[in-house]
Amino acid sequence: MSKERLDVLLVSKGFFDSREKAKRAIMAGLVFIDGERHDKPGSQHDVNSHIEVKGNPNRYVSRGGLKLEKAVEAFNISLKDCICVDVGASTGGFTDVMLQNGAKKVYAVDVGYGQLAWELRNDPRVICMERTNFRYVTKGDINEELDFGAVDVSFISLKLILPPLKSLLKPEGRVVCLIKPQFEAGREKVGKKGVVRDPSVHEEVINNVIKEAVNLGFSVLGLSYSPIKGPEGNIEYLLYLINSENADQADIDVEGTVKEAHSQLD
Repeated sequence: MSKERLDVLLVSKGFFDSREKAKRAIMAGLVFIDGERHDKPGSQHDVNSHIEVKGNPNRYVSRGGLKLEKAVEAFNISLKDCICVDVGASTGGFTDVMLQNGAKKVYAVDVGYGQLAWELRNDPRVICMERTNFRYVTKGDINEELDFGAVDVSFISLKLILPPLKSLLKPEGRVVCLIKPQFEAGREKVGKKGVVRDPSVHEEVINNVIKEAVNLGFSVLGLSYSPIKGPEGNIEYLLYLINSENADQADIDVEGTVKEAHSQLD
């Protein structure tokens, strides 16, 4: 009986034109074999298995939405009627996920201009804050307390983003941060094309971000990894925080999370 990796099977059977697209669909929970959901791209299956792909893998304005979708599902986050901020909004993938999960309002903040998808720009629930460096955003810019924040930024450390975000959150407001090793590690640890492949550097980066968050007065509720790599092929991680020093800290397995991420995405 011949077996093959699930992501390879999906491409060979014509469901997707690349393994990367197949992986995204698998990890988004859209792939079923003989009626059962399978979410491990590297799992081996009979080449003659009955495969179905359900739902729409492109249901957000950008592929980045799949990252926050993973966090919402993995950490069981409720966004119904929440006032939210999308830090590093870009096209608005995270904003889209928030709205589709019932958010009442989303402040879409980005240092760039003209990137937010037209449909989101014209949604009355979205406050588009372009040409805005979140590092310097204050309560004068967002004059209501936030229930939830999601962060997907590049070329800047989360250590510079978390302090202003904390000042805008309600007590016990929640945050999902995308940890990007290439922007947190020292230059000497970043390889060609800005890619960080060493799992030990990933662990170091995650632990440093967690330490910084805890020092600021956050508690850690969860850790996972993004179902898709960044544009240059970097593995990224999802950190779930609460704006409280007294919350029950989750039992975070940094080493195990990094190992699983590499086994599934490399």
